[in-house]
Amino acid sequence: MAFFTGTVSVLLLTLNTLFWGVPLIALTILKVIIPVQRYRAWILKALCAVALNWIGVNLWWMKRWLKPRITFSVPDSLSPDQWWLVISNHRSWTDIFILLMAVHRRVPMPRFFLKRQLIWIPIVGLAFWALEFPFMRRFSREQIAANPKLATIDRQSTELMCRQARHAPIAIFNFVEGTRFTPAKRDAQKSPYRHLLRPKAGGVSQVLSLLGDQLNGILDVTISYANPSPTFWGFLCGQEAPVMLHARQLAIPQWMYESNHSDEKQHKERFHAWINSLWQEKDTLLDSQTDHD
Repeated sequence: MAFFTGTVSVLLLTLNTLFWGVPLIALTILKVIIPVQRYRAWILKALCAVALNWIGVNLWWMKRWLKPRITFSVPDSLSPDQWWLVISNHRSWTDIFILLMAVHRRVPMPRFFLKRQLIWIPIVGLAFWALEFPFMRRFSREQIAANPKLATIDRQSTELMCRQARHAPIAIFNFVEGTRFTPAKRDAQKSPYRHLLRPKAGGVSQVLSLLGDQLNGILDVTISYANPSPTFWGFLCGQEAPVMLHARQLAIPQWMYESNHSDEKQHKERFHAWINSLWQEKDTLLDSQTDHD
């Protein structure tokens, strides 16, 4: 039965993607061939509408077909007409749909920091590109040491997104651990947290430095799975154990966007201390909700 449920889920996800892929491809072609900025802004707005409908249909059938057991705690102050930075821990690809179930149409069209390899996913990768998601290459320290210019590539992608974000409300989603949590990854990087990997501060700090005066706040999200090893396939099979999502709004301290994180050592250290403290609170919350690694 689980395999049948998963197969139908994959079919529904595929059909929905193909359906909305038609207007997506048409609008993307228009965006490429029309150079006038005014029209490109209209086309981007239309692309966002297509993406929101794709998300909405997926959430509709997931809620009715999979009947996921999810508990949400989300602030009432959210609005699709505001600018938000959303940060979250990361356990599974399921996180994305759990997050969207909680905030869909309560915040603007989301933009995720993505690994560059995802651009090759059929139709979805094209949507990521057309909607101007920032693609991260995430070079290793050894690669950057060998070629320091590589350190600026991800920074430039974030700067481009933030410049464009000033023209219309946006919700920037960032899984700041940079990858999905596993106990093996936690142990390999000697993370001081039981349920989390070390947070990467650079992208969050840069967004706050570039957009802090326009952001309405930070939405700090903690996702907790009763299943110690959640998978997207398990979710599509309707077998995911209960999930809890807790979101709280954080005000942005003035000091966060008064300095340049990449250039000032004191600001960098202060920001690292802030996000590590936030992660310690998140780890404590997860400790009270789970009894596994």
